[in-house]
Amino acid sequence: MAGIPSRSANTGVRPVAHPAASEPEPPRDAAQPSADTSAGLSRLKIEDRSRGASRTLRFTFIVAAILVLVALLAGAVLYWSQNRAVAVQVAVAQPAADSRSAAILNASGYVTPRRRATIAAKVTGLVTAVYAEEGMRVSEGQTLATLDDSDARVRLKSAQADRDSTQAAIADLQVRLANARRELQRTKALETAGIRTSEALDSAQTAADSLRAQIDLAREQVKAADARIAVARQDLDNATIRAPFAGMVVSKDAQVGEMVSPISAGGGFTRTGIATIVDMKSLEIEVDVNESYIARVQPDQPVIATLDAYPDWQIPCHVRTVIPTADRQKATVKVRISFNQLDPRILPDMGVKVAFLSAAPEAANAGVRAIIPVLAVRREAGKPFVLLVRDGRIEHRAIQVAEAQGDNLPVTAGLAAGDTVVLRGPAGLREGQRVKVTP
Repeated sequence: MAGIPSRSANTGVRPVAHPAASEPEPPRDAAQPSADTSAGLSRLKIEDRSRGASRTLRFTFIVAAILVLVALLAGAVLYWSQNRAVAVQVAVAQPAADSRSAAILNASGYVTPRRRATIAAKVTGLVTAVYAEEGMRVSEGQTLATLDDSDARVRLKSAQADRDSTQAAIADLQVRLANARRELQRTKALETAGIRTSEALDSAQTAADSLRAQIDLAREQVKAADARIAVARQDLDNATIRAPFAGMVVSKDAQVGEMVSPISAGGGFTRTGIATIVDMKSLEIEVDVNESYIARVQPDQPVIATLDAYPDWQIPCHVRTVIPTADRQKATVKVRISFNQLDPRILPDMGVKVAFLSAAPEAANAGVRAIIPVLAVRREAGKPFVLLVRDGRIEHRAIQVAEAQGDNLPVTAGLAAGDTVVLRGPAGLREGQRVKVTP
C-alpha cells in the first residue's frame, strides 16, 4: 500500500555489519515477530576486547585520580609545615646605657611586705559569716567575719538585769532611810523630854545608819553590775573580727561553720586564723647577699630591680637597711630594699633580681650599641649570631660582641636597641620561618 509509511524494527541497537537493516521492511503483525528479527538480535553483542579496553581505561583513571589527590595532600602538608608558627621566647635588646650594665653586685630575692597579719579571733567561737575574699581591699576597722554571739548576748542581758534589780533596791532603801531619819528625830525629841530612854534613841540611830550602809552597798553592787555589763559587751564585740589596718586580703583561712580559736585545739578541726592581710604600701625587696660582698652595699645605695614576671621592666629602688647580723648557715647578710615608687603590678612573694649600682654609675663601654642576654647568642663556625623576630618571622643576623658582663652580653655591631631576639625555641629554626612569641 503506497499511502502507508513503512516502519523499521526498533531494536534499541543499530547493527553495524548488515547494511540491509537500514532498508525499510514490510509491515508485520506485532503479535508474531519474524525469524529475521530474532536472528538480528542474536547477532548484537559487545566484543571481549572492547570490554577489556573499557575496564583498563577506568582503572587508569582511578589510579590517576588517587595520585593527584596524594600529591595535593602532600603539597598541603608541606605548605602547612613550612608556614606553621612555632612558639619561641624572646628578649628585647636594651640600650647601651642600661644601668644594669654598671652594676657592682647582683643578687636575687623576693618581694615581701613589712606589714602582714593573719587575723584571728580573740575568743573561741563558731564562724557564722565571712566577708573577706582573696584580692579584696579592706580598710582599717572593716568587718571581716562574725562568730556566734548568742552566749555573749545572754550574759549581757543577765548583767543588765542584775544592775536594774539592784538599782530598784536602792530606791526602796532610800525611802526606808528617810523614814528612819524621821523616826530618829522624834526619838531624840522624846528622849530630851524624858519620855523615851537612851536605848530607844540608840536603836533609832542604828536603824538609820544600817539603811545608809545598805544604800552604799547597793550602789557598789550597781557598779559591779555595770562592770559585768562591760565585760559582756566586750565578749559580744569580740565575736566580730575586724581588719587592724588597711590592705589587701591574700588568703581566706576559715569558712562558715568552722570553729576558730586563738589557740589551736589540735587535730586540725579548729582554725586559728580568719584571713591574711597584706599592707600593699609596705612592699619591699628582701635579698641575701654573700658576706664576702656585703662591704659593697651601703644604705640609700641606688638599686635596679627586675621582677621575674616582667624581665624587661627596670624598677628604680634604693637600699633601706642592712640587717646587722649574718646567717652562719648560709654565710649571707639580709638586705632590705625599698621601691622608689610602688606599682600595682608588684605583688607579695614575687621573685626579683637586683643590681646594686655604684653611687655614680660608670658610663657604658665605648662602641656598645645594645645589651642582650647571653642565652640569645648562637654560634656558627665560631662566629656569633642571633635570631631576630621581625613581622612574625625569623631573621638570621650576624653580630659582634664584647666581653660578657654577668648574664648580659654587650653587642658592638649588627644589632640595635629595641630589636627582639629569640631566647629559647625549637631546634632547627630557619630564615623566614613563622614564629609566635610566648611568655
